[in-house]
Amino acid sequence: MDMGNQHPNISRLQEIQKEVKSIEPQVVGFSGLSDDKNYKKLERMLMKQLFEIDSVDTEGRGDVQQARKRAAQETERLLKELEQNANHPHRLEIHNIFQEAQALVRDQIVPFYSGGSCAAEEFDEGIQDIILRLTHVKTGGKVSLRKARYHTLTKICAVQEIIEDCVKRQPSLPLSEDTHPSVAKINCVMCEVNKARGTLIALLMGVANNETCKHLSCVLSGLIADLDALDVCGRTEIRNYRREVVEDINKLLKYLDLEEEADTTYAFDLGQNHSILKIEKVLKRMREIKNELLQAQNPPELYLSSKTELQALIGQLDEVSLEKNPCIREARRRAVIAVQTLITHIDLKEALEKRKAFVCEEHPSHRAVWTILGHLSEILGEVLLFDGNRTDKNYMRLEELLTKQLLALDAVDPQGEEQCKAARKQAVKLAQNILSFLDLKSDEWEY
Repeated sequence: MDMGNQHPNISRLQEIQKEVKSIEPQVVGFSGLSDDKNYKKLERMLMKQLFEIDSVDTEGRGDVQQARKRAAQETERLLKELEQNANHPHRLEIHNIFQEAQALVRDQIVPFYSGGSCAAEEFDEGIQDIILRLTHVKTGGKVSLRKARYHTLTKICAVQEIIEDCVKRQPSLPLSEDTHPSVAKINCVMCEVNKARGTLIALLMGVANNETCKHLSCVLSGLIADLDALDVCGRTEIRNYRREVVEDINKLLKYLDLEEEADTTYAFDLGQNHSILKIEKVLKRMREIKNELLQAQNPPELYLSSKTELQALIGQLDEVSLEKNPCIREARRRAVIAVQTLITHIDLKEALEKRKAFVCEEHPSHRAVWTILGHLSEILGEVLLFDGNRTDKNYMRLEELLTKQLLALDAVDPQGEEQCKAARKQAVKLAQNILSFLDLKSDEWEY
């Protein structure tokens, strides 16, 4: 189309579409709920553009009608996506888990900083369970869900870190106020820092009613200024005491930047994380070894070299930095299980190969256990190749086969033979581990 002869109303619609397009990244990345201020803001912006589109007069022209229709459809699509992001079932799941964390903090931590007592062990168990459940929330690769999970985990892990640091890192001081007049002031500041720690936890968890991050930041900065103004008269022990309290304050200030940092970085995108890339590299090599083994004409020739390399891969996984990120920890745990399962498969194949050359009388129950182990070896080979979810027919078939082997082992009567008892126990554990690995492979977890 000759742009110079383009109808002015079409030009206006194109300008509106450009404005709508500029809003799209905010909609795609929106990780809040429908009652958030940012949700209302984005909704208003899109509705304004929709009204602008509706106000364009088509003048009965087909080309203008089509342009207006396209612009309206694009704006309505973004409004729908915004609503879906805010009300996605997994987003609501994240919110519900966070509410549990809020209740835990409100009941056990906030009272502690108000002079009450804290059940540290009970809190630690509860918060670990919450973190684990959050890492297992499925995001399906959606940016909004990944951001929501990352933001929530970041805040909860920060609270956990603040409390652990407070409990484990007991200062060698305070000094006696008789040491020097400035010590009394430092002691006073340290008391204020402890109160600020409780306020910070309440702010991070959204349970602080009359406090803001901005005000707390000003309070903490003021405390540093008070400490800097103190005359310590060259006394090393007092200078060290002051430095220790200043370090505590700076740590708390760092946590206040978490929310802004999470919004301005792509830390939630673990696909580009250095530790995750190392884990993926290990998994890629593990899959290559697995395919070589399962496709080899003479697998026993590869057993020794494969096991040696797989053990080295586990060593590489042990060196992966977790970066205090539960999702990276979970990714590493799953990778270790995958590599160990392949090693187990090789060990079992080797044991079955050696048994072929074993010719002597043995207890019938022991022979029955070995027969079942042979079946488990074949099933494990299929499980290693399985790449589906729990709705797949193949998943249900493999699950049924493993259940049958467990029932078969349960039916084996050792007749008092200790060796048979031990062999059956190991076989049951193996079958259960294979079943757990099948569940792990099929739960569609992603970082």
